[in-house]
Amino acid sequence: MTVFKAAAVQMRSGTDVERNARVFEEMVRQAAGQGAHYVQTPEMTGAIVRDKEARAAAFTTQDRDLIATTAARLAAELGIHLHVGSTAILREDGKLANRAFLFGPDGGLITSYDKIHMFDVDLDKGESWRESSAYEPGKRGVVADLAIARLGFAICYDLRFPQLFRAEAQAGASVLTAPAAFTRQTGEAHWHVLLRARAIENGAWVVAAAQGGLHEDGRETYGHSMIVDPWGRIVAEALHDEPGIVVAEIDTEASVAARRKIPNLKNARDFTVEIVEAGFRDLRGAAS
Repeated sequence: MTVFKAAAVQMRSGTDVERNARVFEEMVRQAAGQGAHYVQTPEMTGAIVRDKEARAAAFTTQDRDLIATTAARLAAELGIHLHVGSTAILREDGKLANRAFLFGPDGGLITSYDKIHMFDVDLDKGESWRESSAYEPGKRGVVADLAIARLGFAICYDLRFPQLFRAEAQAGASVLTAPAAFTRQTGEAHWHVLLRARAIENGAWVVAAAQGGLHEDGRETYGHSMIVDPWGRIVAEALHDEPGIVVAEIDTEASVAARRKIPNLKNARDFTVEIVEAGFRDLRGAAS
């Protein structure tokens, strides 16, 4: 049995990477000061920038990225697992990746994960997003086998693709992650139910650090960072969209217990889907 304290850091990242990095450091220190051994920050911790030219100027390669270098230093200094929910990273091919990082207590990079599913949607009230126009999607799911837990990765819109979470749970992940920058519109409708569903259907903890509030580039995000237990209960939540920290104790045995009660991961079966074309009789003139 492994028990550890986890923190989800809620931010309101602006367009200035250096300013965001200072806020990031301050909040990670606060979370560690509350006893958290695993600290997660939201999607786009480094900056939220809508303008294409400003976005290109704001982001750089992984080895030069201020958030990544700051995270490595903090993880080592504080002796924590530090999960940067994501930041934009310039790839070798000149494209951007929406990339998460996990640093260990020695400051070393354990792994990274590039967001797979791009947020290309047309919402009500004229709200439209085309993430694929700026970012190159990832092609691999990631599970990190840590001393504290086996951890599965996802970012924001990935939350709507349960097959990713199921594959990570089947690979042994007892803690699933969903750092996000959910829009206010989609967050109000779906954030809670999606996080609870991913926890319930996989018998896993879910930790989701979120962006919240009105950002400098004009977008609004929902906030409500939370930690959900394997039975689907919300054990910690920021009940607002302001910057803040939520902390909860995670017991990986709770995942084992939930999967023992409802062993749907073991009970899953392969199947095919058959499309049946229905024929309709001509009922004109039929007696009633």
